[in-house]
Amino acid sequence: MSKIILVVDDEERLVSLVKAYLEREGFRVVTAKDGRQALFVARAEKPDLIILDLMMPELDGYEFLRIHHKERETPIIMLTAKVDDDDKVLGLELGADDYVTKPFSPRELMARVRAVLRRSGQTAPHAEVLRVADITLDREQHFVTVGNQTIDLTPSEFDLLAALMASPGRAFSRYDLLDHIQGAVYEGYERTVDVHIKNLRKKMEPNPRQPRYIETVYGVGYRFAPE
Repeated sequence: MSKIILVVDDEERLVSLVKAYLEREGFRVVTAKDGRQALFVARAEKPDLIILDLMMPELDGYEFLRIHHKERETPIIMLTAKVDDDDKVLGLELGADDYVTKPFSPRELMARVRAVLRRSGQTAPHAEVLRVADITLDREQHFVTVGNQTIDLTPSEFDLLAALMASPGRAFSRYDLLDHIQGAVYEGYERTVDVHIKNLRKKMEPNPRQPRYIETVYGVGYRFAPE
């Protein structure tokens, strides 16, 4: 069955272009012209991935992210004409997985779509389950529990946690972790990792300001605390 992708943008020409490329790749595409309409479409269609413009009428991309993230965990790629890092950071903090800055090449967008979908549905070669302290991460079934509580993670958050848990005590640089969520072929910036780590701590740490699991290694990056 074809994966469903929701494209949300108020630029009709851009939506038509992106839709044509996605359909050529075999995806089923649904569209919305603003955040309010996108909420209705997302609830009805339950897309596998959302390509979301941030600056739209009615309900902008940020508000859409705030509302949708409470209802369902869906991989999201932001489209933004802004170059300010703070705008990207806000989108990532609200649950987006990746971003593409306008203007962009369709080929780049398609590569990011495939990468995000691969991460969100990937399975390990073996039914690998990672357990450190009271955290369990199941790569095959793609779930994480802290104690007896299951927590919902975006694909990027899941990949970061899996990388850290696979080597407890190892200090990863931000570039190492960026490679786990974007791949070496993409350009990224280090604050992307910081935002995802911040989100992870909010979801799994008893006290995010004094992390018990994901430690900051000053001058280097992050590590998962050994038992």
